[in-house]
Amino acid sequence: MIIAIIGATGLVGKEMLNVLEEKNLPVSEIIPVASEKSVGKKINFANKKYFVVNIDNALNKTPDYVLFSAGSNISLKWAPKFAEIGSTVIDNSSAWRMDNSKKLVIPEINGHLLNKDDRIISNPNCSTIQMLMVITPIHRKYGIKRTIISTYQSVTGTGQKAINQLEEESIGKKGETIYPHPIFQNALPQCDSFDQDGYTKEELKLVKETYKILDTNEIGISATAVRVPVIGGHSESVNLELKRPFEINDIKKILNNAPGVVVQDDPKNNSYPMPITVKGKDDVYVGRIRRDFSCENSLNLWIVADNLRKGAATNTIQILEYLLNKK
Repeated sequence: MIIAIIGATGLVGKEMLNVLEEKNLPVSEIIPVASEKSVGKKINFANKKYFVVNIDNALNKTPDYVLFSAGSNISLKWAPKFAEIGSTVIDNSSAWRMDNSKKLVIPEINGHLLNKDDRIISNPNCSTIQMLMVITPIHRKYGIKRTIISTYQSVTGTGQKAINQLEEESIGKKGETIYPHPIFQNALPQCDSFDQDGYTKEELKLVKETYKILDTNEIGISATAVRVPVIGGHSESVNLELKRPFEINDIKKILNNAPGVVVQDDPKNNSYPMPITVKGKDDVYVGRIRRDFSCENSLNLWIVADNLRKGAATNTIQILEYLLNKK
């Protein structure tokens, strides 16, 4: 199996290589692709050295699978070209997510939709993935009437330059700025650009992608996305109003049985999910599970995951695994 990784030198691309190696899939060759300035660099994978090539070179090699993490513009231009030659594309950008002809997949939730004829498959947004991993099993039992989400998102979601900005500001060094304001010792209520109604693209992704993956638009969803000076993972405060009565212990049982979800909820011992403890892990962690007494049939959750792993690279490789197991 030949796999090309488009954006192999970026944060997510590097993590894809890590996850691929950890899972020990039957990979005969890796084709690492990056921008022209990175062509010729060496990348190690499974005790072999590979040289970074440009995307034309990768196309000529006719890979079996192509994992994209190089931004929407690159995906829009090149994903169809790989699909045309018979490669299966799994895209981590927003390029194809809302395309009705493309599937938006979290394997634990809707992986059953995949089949061998799919040529371009879309990976959801990181914040959407971790939220739906937790709330979907609750929705399937009780039905969600409305949800209010506030996210606290790691700078890793923006990329290496954002990490550099945070680290430089933390030592008082002036460098390139990616955000419109300082991020060190700050919180920015802006993830991506604003639309005409005052919502950011990130907030709208949480709404639109949820509707597509759950195949419903009957859930009321309101989101606020905040960038915080954290490296390690995204956190979310999620309030759910359910359609039917519930017991908190039953909610915990559902989540304990949900694949890919870890319940960490022991407030007496100060045990709850945090970005610093989920870094490098593939599961989605949930804690602070409690009833909301201000609204009937409502509860609060605190959801944390490594956005580079389950929020991006791990989900991509899980889609690949799912396809391999279907053959």
